[in-house]
Amino acid sequence: MAAPILSYEGLGLIQGEGWLFRGLDVHIGPRDRLALIGRNGAGKTTLLKCLAGLIDTDEGRRTLVPGRRVVLLEQDPAMGAYRTLEEWVLAGKDAPAAHEAAAIATQLGIDLTRETATASGGERRRAAIVRALAQEPDVLLLDEPTNHLDLAAIDWLEDWLNRFSGAFVVISHDRTFLTRLTKSCLWLDRGKMRRAEIGFGGFDAWTERVYDEEARAAEKLDAKLKLELHWLQRGVTARRRRNQGRLAKLNEMRATRAAMIGGPGVAKLGLARDDVKTKTVIDAEWVTKRFASKPFVSSEVETPAASTEQRPSTSLGTNGERGESPNRTIIKDFTLRVQRGDRIGIVGANGAGKTTLLKLLTGEIQPDEGRITQAKTLSGIVIDQQRKLMSPDKRVRDVLADGGDWIEVRGAKKHIKGYLKEFLFDPSLTDAPVGSLSGGERSRLLLAREFARDANLLVLDEPTNDLDLETLDLLQEVIADYEGTVLIVSHDRDFLDRTVTITLGLDGSGKVDVVAGGYEDWAKRRASSTTKTGAKAAGAAPGPRPSGAPSSGNRKLSFKDQRDLDRLPGEIEKIEAAIEADEAALHDPDLFTRDRAKFERLMKHVAKLREEKDAAEMRWLEVAEMAEGLGR
Repeated sequence: MAAPILSYEGLGLIQGEGWLFRGLDVHIGPRDRLALIGRNGAGKTTLLKCLAGLIDTDEGRRTLVPGRRVVLLEQDPAMGAYRTLEEWVLAGKDAPAAHEAAAIATQLGIDLTRETATASGGERRRAAIVRALAQEPDVLLLDEPTNHLDLAAIDWLEDWLNRFSGAFVVISHDRTFLTRLTKSCLWLDRGKMRRAEIGFGGFDAWTERVYDEEARAAEKLDAKLKLELHWLQRGVTARRRRNQGRLAKLNEMRATRAAMIGGPGVAKLGLARDDVKTKTVIDAEWVTKRFASKPFVSSEVETPAASTEQRPSTSLGTNGERGESPNRTIIKDFTLRVQRGDRIGIVGANGAGKTTLLKLLTGEIQPDEGRITQAKTLSGIVIDQQRKLMSPDKRVRDVLADGGDWIEVRGAKKHIKGYLKEFLFDPSLTDAPVGSLSGGERSRLLLAREFARDANLLVLDEPTNDLDLETLDLLQEVIADYEGTVLIVSHDRDFLDRTVTITLGLDGSGKVDVVAGGYEDWAKRRASSTTKTGAKAAGAAPGPRPSGAPSSGNRKLSFKDQRDLDRLPGEIEKIEAAIEADEAALHDPDLFTRDRAKFERLMKHVAKLREEKDAAEMRWLEVAEMAEGLGR
């Protein structure tokens, strides 16, 4: 193993009345790709600032190999003192070379002459990325780098980091981003640091094993500790099993919706039964919306410009901000019938018209052509990306229960402390001021307040920003159990894949693709459409297709895939039975003292069986989805 280029040994920091963390050892090698993971409020952002040398710690020793450069990409860097984004990018003693910044800005698609005061969140984020990357770091510390970025910019950043010759540590709620890029995990949990040489794809299985080991150790020490630990880990094993069930249910809902949607390009949704009127909550027919274009319009306001959806190789354009002819058509001939219980995701580049479509569907703005009808009983909750609804001097109980001890949750009374637990808060925070919470905790508190309201339409505009992975899991559960209809605008690919039944994809030209499924289903549709378009442009004739039969009619699973589909359910049951048998033996309270070697052997065997079970479940889900896609 190569010697570390950045280390912090015995790191300790006091925050408030106690230690935020203490005794942390962090070592970063020359080519490390590290995911830094922890609950909101655990101190992840603070830890990055310590590693960057921006915070004087109370304990510990920081060591950096001479001549190596550490660069921190902050979530919200202060730019207000600078007139343009370019002035900020090139300011200070650590400023990058102007030509390096210009080259990356061109590739990333950001006009650095943009005035800072009027720059959108996406433009500020791209400028911050330009400054960080152009400094030619040896160690790059990334704090939520994908916030405010559209899908094309996220793809570009993934490509850049894959080619990066240095090391990086990243905090992100974007599971897809972490899975594609990281090789090791740093887990900041209850003031302690754990490290595993696994990519983020193995994080859930690893943490479950850690929790299981802690639970067994607690069982031998103190029943009260065991109960407290159980609340802290919030039933990880049971939660993962429920998530498997929810995934199966989601796939069933997608299959039902796919049967109701016509072929590619046909947006009209119908019902197999005759209860259309009672189940329809929003009915859009041949909707068109136009806006007058202006030069350099922000990608996040309601005057979208050209799409930058294509995966970039050299340039993303100018963040969708360029002068266009008057009366640009943003939504054209859009037809959709939204049914009660639909979970609809809206995706596309910044500036493609996602927020416009959301406002059309909810009745906030009216179409220029066509009509949109909302059910008279429709009552909505809108949770927007600004999170401006809570005053920092209010207490948590003021936000949730107007200062009281009880909260009305969709018609049922709950004690505020119990309700806080449901949203992963320590009940002792009841009287804490909102201003003392981290950004992610404030977002979680907002979710807790809004989900208590009695409504049948939930509107989420970039809901994953500032949320930790545990809160994202919780949000996915709440959405899955929500009885009403959900509209989601998000760039978080994994979140969409886990939650939505229909994806509306905007390409910036006015066309809206309606696809049954999540982000990956939409991406496959786009890739297929691009391939067909390219073939036609090259003069290629489409291959023969049986009349009246789907294109997949002659396709089938490979021998191996079919065998796995048939055998894995039985194999998973056998593994579960073996786990139960070993765990029953481990429940012997005297086993540890009587035969420690057997105890340790059983523990290792259970951990191995759990890994096998996880792999088997994931493989079965993969081949089951393949079979479903072939119409089996």
